[in-house]
Amino acid sequence: MGRKRTLVVTLLMMGLATLAVGALPGAETWHSAAPWALVALRLIQGFAVGGEWAGAALLAAEHAPAGRRGFFGMFAQLGAPIAFIFSSVTFLLTSVTLGNDSPEFLSWGWRIPFLLSAVLIAVGLVVRLRVDETPVFREVVSRQRVPRAPLVVLLRTQWRQVLLGGGAITGVFTLFYMASAYLTSYGTAQLHHGRTVVLVAGIVGGAAMAATTVGSAVLCDRWGRRPVMLIGFGAAAVWSVVLFPIVDSGSASAFAIGLAGTFAVLGISYGPMGSLLPETFDARCRYSGAGLAYNLGGVLGGAIPPLIAAPLAGAFGSISIGVLMAALSVVSLGCVVAIAETRNADLQVGDIVPVPESA
Repeated sequence: MGRKRTLVVTLLMMGLATLAVGALPGAETWHSAAPWALVALRLIQGFAVGGEWAGAALLAAEHAPAGRRGFFGMFAQLGAPIAFIFSSVTFLLTSVTLGNDSPEFLSWGWRIPFLLSAVLIAVGLVVRLRVDETPVFREVVSRQRVPRAPLVVLLRTQWRQVLLGGGAITGVFTLFYMASAYLTSYGTAQLHHGRTVVLVAGIVGGAAMAATTVGSAVLCDRWGRRPVMLIGFGAAAVWSVVLFPIVDSGSASAFAIGLAGTFAVLGISYGPMGSLLPETFDARCRYSGAGLAYNLGGVLGGAIPPLIAAPLAGAFGSISIGVLMAALSVVSLGCVVAIAETRNADLQVGDIVPVPESA
């Protein structure tokens, strides 16, 4: 399957799963099956977004002119902050219109943002169907160098890059999901801020992340991927330690500063990631490599920390959550130190590691 068709399939998987969440019957209809169905749909979303992101990043990197892959890769990275802004605005409008705890919002109002994603699916499909395969991939195909089992080739020849790439993006996922999921819940459940305050703070945070993502992506074309990301993860480690003392002060403005600051700091390392991961892998298994590293980081940084944050805070206080975030930022910093600088990498076939002819 070509990359273009793979992108279409992953987009449909992610989009249809999102629509299904909005249409999912409640517990009063499906009883215990409802939460299991929701978990299954979220797993499909997570699996699809890895392929979706990897394909978008590869298209941007391989179409980009020399010396501007960081800038072009930025557009794939902007999807996360822009989507978070849109979702926050939609929920804000819905909750303000219907009331935060109204029966209408609790029964069907929350479904509106998920169902509105149908518009984005249609736009995404039009864009995907109009984008050509990259010159690099067309060369791979023309030379009949597409591996029959790219994942096997990847794990045989570039397993170290997969681990380092996954470790490098772990800190980004940690900060993003701790900000977008845990902190937003923490703000209402523990700090008792109104939902409107939390959503507005999230909108500001998404804008801050978008700004630092753009800035760091542009700078990484000048300074290199590693220096910019080292600055980002160094700042993230320091910020994580002071985050909860800031938000725990109790004021709405302090919470907004904490949430927006977390988003802003993570954007520094996130911007160059759109070019670093595609540049790290050989052209013949680049899609598999970027996608696997991305999903590995998503599990380590996006799934585990939010799950253990609440019991960790219960046992050691909220400062322990900041220490966990700082520790994972340091892990990512170490992986960036160990990974090769890729700003000047040649993305043509066989540029990084030879792939056996039998593969």
